[in-house]
Amino acid sequence: MSVDSLTIPVQRAEKSRVAELDYDNLVFGKNFSDHMFVVDYKDGEWQNPQIVPYGNLSVSPATSALHYGQAIFEGMKAYRDENGDILLFRPLDNFKRLNASAERLCMAELPEELFMQGLEQLLRLDVNWIPAKAGSSLYIRPFMFATDEFIGVRPSLTYKFVIITGPVGAYYDMPVKVAVEPTYVRSAEGGAGYAKAAGNYATALLPTKKMQEKGYHQLIWTDAKEHKYIEESGTMNVMFVVDDVLITPSLSTSILHGVTRSSVLQVARDLGYKVEERKVSVVEIIEAHKAGKLQEAFGTGTAAIISQIALIAHEGQEYELPPVESRKISQTIGAALDKIRSGKAPDPHNWVHKISL
Repeated sequence: MSVDSLTIPVQRAEKSRVAELDYDNLVFGKNFSDHMFVVDYKDGEWQNPQIVPYGNLSVSPATSALHYGQAIFEGMKAYRDENGDILLFRPLDNFKRLNASAERLCMAELPEELFMQGLEQLLRLDVNWIPAKAGSSLYIRPFMFATDEFIGVRPSLTYKFVIITGPVGAYYDMPVKVAVEPTYVRSAEGGAGYAKAAGNYATALLPTKKMQEKGYHQLIWTDAKEHKYIEESGTMNVMFVVDDVLITPSLSTSILHGVTRSSVLQVARDLGYKVEERKVSVVEIIEAHKAGKLQEAFGTGTAAIISQIALIAHEGQEYELPPVESRKISQTIGAALDKIRSGKAPDPHNWVHKISL
């Protein structure tokens, strides 16, 4: 397939399901739009791109992704501006991270035009699924998995790339309680923690479940060697405000390179806040709390954007943070970022990608 002459055939759904939606009660990840974009990799190239009705995929029981875990994904959102056009936030950053994940898992990389053209055409077709309600959006899930019908440990020679979408409300509708994980690790230096690999999330399920049984929403992951330095919070990057300074762990091969993370840090700098990207120890944060200097803590990610942390548990002690309404820095950054994403404020970094209808 020549990407330069790409044409994407469309098979329309017989009947749209959009009228069945209750936009006032959207559950994250439960509703899916009418269509999906699908393309296959074989014989060394991407072939047969198409948009088809959303539905089941047929795979062999010997599909290598099911046995050896070659599976990656991304998370993005689409909005409508005041003119009704579709807005995407930093889609090329998600595209680049998808290919970085593909490289780490020894998978085929996607051409930019194939990714963007498939995505744009899909969104134009399912534009009525983008919620107009404030706080809601259309969640976009691009993913890729190995499709070789082969039981053997080697990189697959074939892959399937798919984009599905669905309207969503808030991921977390209240501040979350988190606990520092003392035993399990999410990733180690030199591993695949910086990639959005399906296996990273699978290995997090058991420790997360155990913490939830103790009454916490999520974990704070620490480094694999000493459990001394903070890395992430659940499925999000994590940030702290100490003495009016925004602090976050610096990136490494064990920390996801979050698009929202980088956006929050840039907006913070644009607004004149002091930002530090460095190693952050658990002890430093607990001591800051004891000294009355820990003003804010929050997670950042595509699903939640900014998710406030209400409480941090560590070694049997719980440390409550100041009320959300008093958190000036994260609230200001979040509001500024939301205005840029929705096209209501200038976009000095050219983050917003507009799809005109």
